[in-house]
Amino acid sequence: MKINEPKMIIGWREWLTLPDLCVPAIKAKVDTGARTSALHAFDVKPFEQNGVRFVSFNVHPLQRNDTVVISCTAPLIDRRKVTSSGGQSQRRYVIATTLQIAGRSWPIELTLTNRDQMKFRMLLGRNAMSRRLIVDPHLSMQAGKRHGAEFYGEHREKGNMK
Repeated sequence: MKINEPKMIIGWREWLTLPDLCVPAIKAKVDTGARTSALHAFDVKPFEQNGVRFVSFNVHPLQRNDTVVISCTAPLIDRRKVTSSGGQSQRRYVIATTLQIAGRSWPIELTLTNRDQMKFRMLLGRNAMSRRLIVDPHLSMQAGKRHGAEFYGEHREKGNMK
């Protein structure tokens, strides 16, 4: 796959969109030390429909806020063993989705895990950034600053939110 656009410089944390999952905004920690990207998910349930494997799950897209819930369904790609930075291994469901940042979008793989105790609801790993992004750890919110609570207040009627 050839990428013609110049690499975008982003900071250590950024607002992202996951349009395939109807997640209009989620703040992610950008982590070049992590190979895979991870999304906070709960009520994760795999199922099969017409011979195709899917997974349904819920997402709390805002930090320290459990009132906004987005219900998602995505094709299930795999279930893989992932080792955390703390050395603990966990089998996680893997989905393919689209990442959007500052008007650019591309396909990525996301693992689903409970990140309730983590500060960020999403971790953007280096596989998702490869050949597209450069991370400057001194910068933050280069793709634009948003206030999540206001953003979700405006988008509550879109259909996927409980």
